[in-house]
Amino acid sequence: MGVFDTDGTDASGHEQVVFCQDRQTGLKAIIGIYSTALGPALGGTRFYPYPSEEAALADVLKLSRGMAYKNALAGLDHGGGKAVIWGDPALAKSEALLRAYGRFVESLSGRYYTACDVGTYVLDMDVVARETGYVTGRSVEHGGAGDSSILTAWGVFQGMRAAAEHAWGSPTLSGRTVGIAGLGKVGKYLAGHLLSDGAEVIATDVNEAALAWARATHPQIRLVPDTAALITSDIDVYAPCALGGALDDDTVQVLRATVVAGGANNQLAHPGIEKTLAERGILYTPDYVVNAGGVIQVADEIEGFNFERAKLRATGIFDTTGRILALADEEGVSPAVAADRLAEQRMAEVGRLRSIYLG
Repeated sequence: MGVFDTDGTDASGHEQVVFCQDRQTGLKAIIGIYSTALGPALGGTRFYPYPSEEAALADVLKLSRGMAYKNALAGLDHGGGKAVIWGDPALAKSEALLRAYGRFVESLSGRYYTACDVGTYVLDMDVVARETGYVTGRSVEHGGAGDSSILTAWGVFQGMRAAAEHAWGSPTLSGRTVGIAGLGKVGKYLAGHLLSDGAEVIATDVNEAALAWARATHPQIRLVPDTAALITSDIDVYAPCALGGALDDDTVQVLRATVVAGGANNQLAHPGIEKTLAERGILYTPDYVVNAGGVIQVADEIEGFNFERAKLRATGIFDTTGRILALADEEGVSPAVAADRLAEQRMAEVGRLRSIYLG
């Protein structure tokens, strides 16, 4: 059993886990740093009403580990980290709380760079940045890159194109039907790319405002009541773009898609799901590979943001995804295993260089 063990989540593989509390503002946060082998850890801050501190810890451990693998395969000189703020952002978020959080980020002296995630936005990062320089994903007005969902969606689209080429022989979604679960930050941009490429889009969302946006902006999108209706529709591609755990045992058994490629993090509900997908003939593109466009965007901001440079790097997700799918076939493993192997290889080979003494 590791340093922490919560519902099977072990923190012994992490370099550092920091619990942060400021009673006056109500801040309760956890920062997880999985690895700094490739450079300072980089990952967003999730603001979410977890049912317990144990659930918050479990989430930050999974997310920070995932960021290490995502950053490695994205070719970034960053390790993996993530933070969670435990609370309802609609009720608990305030300037003072965000600035208190920024003080804790600053206390890590650059081991961790934060950015946006579920429940936090560009303007929140501007507030956090009033207390720390180790923050990215800021507004254009403050020298930042703005909304990272733009390149996240672009990267998912590129990964989906690579999967289409692998599955059907052509890197296009034209004539295919794609089901999007979640028309939020990423899903709405992804829908636009797919429609422009000639795909038919079916979608669902629990937020009525998102559905209203779809009706007004893209009336050709066919909306269905819920995810259960979406996954049992005649879709070629399933794109989970909401919270994690979208691919569980029940979902995979009835899913009618040939390809899974979406923007959500931690889509596999538990280890072994990737095998079930393979057994059913469903091609799974690892989420941390195809949704890396956002972290590519915010990482670029650290060195002085250039959108075209960042977009070019995010476009490379097409090649990375294709390489992983080819390696999976060659080695007879799932794409998830192939992706992990490539990420671990880069962390080991490049991370080792830091042991060379520079004097």
